Amino acid sequence: MLLTCPTAIWRAIWLTIWWLGLIQGIKAALHCNTTENYLVKVDFNSEIVDNEYIVQFDGYYSNHKRYSVINNALKNGGSTYWKKIPRLNPKSDLLSDFDVIQLTKNKDKGILALEKHHRIKRVTHHKKITRSLKYVKVDSNEDSKRKKADNPCIGQRTDTRKNPRTFQKSRKISNTKEAESLGKDFWLSSYSHKTRKLLRSIPRQITSALQAHTLWNLGYSGFGIKVAIFDTGLSQTHSHFKKGRIKDRTNWTNEKNLDDDLGHGTFVAGVIASNKDCLGFAPDADLYIFRVFTKNQVSYTSWFLDAFNYAIQKKVNILNLSIGGPDFMDRPFVDKVWELTANKVILISAIGNDGPLYGTLNNPADQMDVIGVGGINFDSQIARFSSRGMTTWELPGGYGRVKPDIVTYGSGVRGSALRGGCRSLSGTSVASPVVAGAVTLLTSAVISKLDIINPASVKQALMASAQRVPSANVFEQGHGKLDLVRAYQILRSYKPQASLSPSYVDFTECPYFWPYCTQPLYFGAMPIIVNVCTCTILNCIEDPKIIL
Repeated sequence: MLLTCPTAIWRAIWLTIWWLGLIQGIKAALHCNTTENYLVKVDFNSEIVDNEYIVQFDGYYSNHKRYSVINNALKNGGSTYWKKIPRLNPKSDLLSDFDVIQLTKNKDKGILALEKHHRIKRVTHHKKITRSLKYVKVDSNEDSKRKKADNPCIGQRTDTRKNPRTFQKSRKISNTKEAESLGKDFWLSSYSHKTRKLLRSIPRQITSALQAHTLWNLGYSGFGIKVAIFDTGLSQTHSHFKKGRIKDRTNWTNEKNLDDDLGHGTFVAGVIASNKDCLGFAPDADLYIFRVFTKNQVSYTSWFLDAFNYAIQKKVNILNLSIGGPDFMDRPFVDKVWELTANKVILISAIGNDGPLYGTLNNPADQMDVIGVGGINFDSQIARFSSRGMTTWELPGGYGRVKPDIVTYGSGVRGSALRGGCRSLSGTSVASPVVAGAVTLLTSAVISKLDIINPASVKQALMASAQRVPSANVFEQGHGKLDLVRAYQILRSYKPQASLSPSYVDFTECPYFWPYCTQPLYFGAMPIIVNVCTCTILNCIEDPKIIL
């Protein structure tokens, strides 16, 4: 008994240690993003609402003034069968530049009378937007390479070749603390191991993939920057966000609910500003949550217009729109996007999940002064789902522009789940908040230069610092992969200037300049047309086509 008793005790101790180790291993495996990965499939539909019209004014007026203008115009035109559609949202009693009316009789006559009034800029159909979010499980047996590429727990080989032509050189870092931080982050990252893959024992956060800790170590975390998130809402008490960081939540739908019922808005907000588990880029940023879709994923043009006006009034710095569709003919929506960027709001939007087909970009990501974001996987390959350029606005009367503007990780990204914890999603609606979070962190790092930080300067810095994605053409990757640290260096020394997008055309550089580089050049050949945009000191605008 004296011998068997100690043996039994040691055996019990050994079994206890073994079980504890097994439990910890299971926890580590669960934490290491081995959970199922889902692709966000978006079905988008836009349809005209019968007998409803948006009346745009030439300025902002009170309810009484707008009603008086519409009533007088229709009365003088002989059309009296109309009514004003009420808007039950935070902007309903404030100054506005539009109204929604219903015309039931003599519609053509009434529209003509309205358009003749000197206070009315335009009359267009009111549109209903229906979006269907489907979370489709990614096939884990597709191939081992893609499986590894989509797993953020596995280190990746990163092509660090920079864009060979940029609009300026980055400033030499003279600050000792800054230089030490940048150097240490390089040697401790996978960027210094370019010939082999590393199996990491900790999960690879999207923030570490882009080296956000480089700026965190310098004391920057998004403080002082206002970020608007247009999506499905967010709970005020979600555990991933710092107390007091959710500054405002507004509901622009016809439902009485501010919370997220679907999880997409929560995920997007988490990628931007989560402070727990699956970390976001800017945990100290001020969040302004706009619920613009109902539980059934229905929205209207007028809801977006009111929400955009409210964002301008709140003087937000950055607006993430991980939603969109092909309807660039919705003129009031397009006009309001232009007004946002004219008010220095940096608008970042997903280009869509309709790849690998070309010419499948979403609006507003295909607009010139919007930063349109495409997706790559963790092997720095263009994601199959990511929509491709060129833009189709100009067709058939002209030639499309280069889009997306930039690409970043959008496959297997971990973000905040609806009830806490983390989940993995894929799609350009995932890549968009990655860029939005990175831009929030960047602007907080140069907050002393906030007077010159605008859609043009940020877009120029992102394009000039981007890394080329090998074996991808310009209509797949735009200017390349987001490089957070290099973009920070450029913004630190930024001076207002004009630049071109693309900045050059090289007919010998394949595959990047496909399809231009595949056309033979000889006397008498068909002309080649390249649509070049100019980024001025405020916005990016379209130049006349260059014919070669």
